Amino acid sequence: MIETTRLAGPVAERIAEQDWAALTGELDEHGNALTGRLLTPAECHEIAALYDEPAHFRTTVDMARHRFGSGQYRYFTHELLCVVRELREAFYPRLLPIARDWAGRLDKPAPWPDTLREWLEQCHEAGQTKSAQILLRYGPGDWNALHRDVFGEMLFPLQVVIGLDAPGVDFTGGEFLMTEQRPRAQSRGSSTTLPQGHGLVFTTRDRPVATRRGWSNGPMRHGVSTVRSGRRHTLGLVFHDAA
Repeated sequence: MIETTRLAGPVAERIAEQDWAALTGELDEHGNALTGRLLTPAECHEIAALYDEPAHFRTTVDMARHRFGSGQYRYFTHELLCVVRELREAFYPRLLPIARDWAGRLDKPAPWPDTLREWLEQCHEAGQTKSAQILLRYGPGDWNALHRDVFGEMLFPLQVVIGLDAPGVDFTGGEFLMTEQRPRAQSRGSSTTLPQGHGLVFTTRDRPVATRRGWSNGPMRHGVSTVRSGRRHTLGLVFHDAA
């Protein structure tokens, strides 16, 4: 486990030091997996503070207006803060083998090339040219409805959310929620408290589920429980661009 208050080395090294065998097992079993600490509190505060600088964002979404829940999030422009860009680029090669393995089990195409740059070029050629990196802000009473993300046909099956505030100190409530639709059974739910600077890797839409007849799609939805007090910021890393 990476030390929880001081982190040495660039972001790519911190991501490389994670126990990827254990994370892969968690993703296979539950559709989500919590990493060790990836960012220092100072780095988290630097990213969260960007929310009040509109020049960094291409658009702002009011969730209540669209009946997504309550709260706001903003999509970054392609001019990402260095640490955000480094996080995205360092995660992609670690998640790529998992994505390809899942596609193989489900007998689906695995169109993702070896580098994020090549993959984003394919997204742009298909008309998906907008940045999908997200900074989210929740205050008291805010929440996010259970949903599956859709940004276009060019889809990477995993994404990452990183906590930027300290639960129990900066805010209460606001757990990350996931539900899994199980074949011929009621849905199963889980909740995760996201520590400051830690990431949660989770499926964008589905995960492979073993059945008697082989592998099948396990549809999953994610959201955020009601924030009881304080303010909660998170960074969302998406590995494809949006239409």
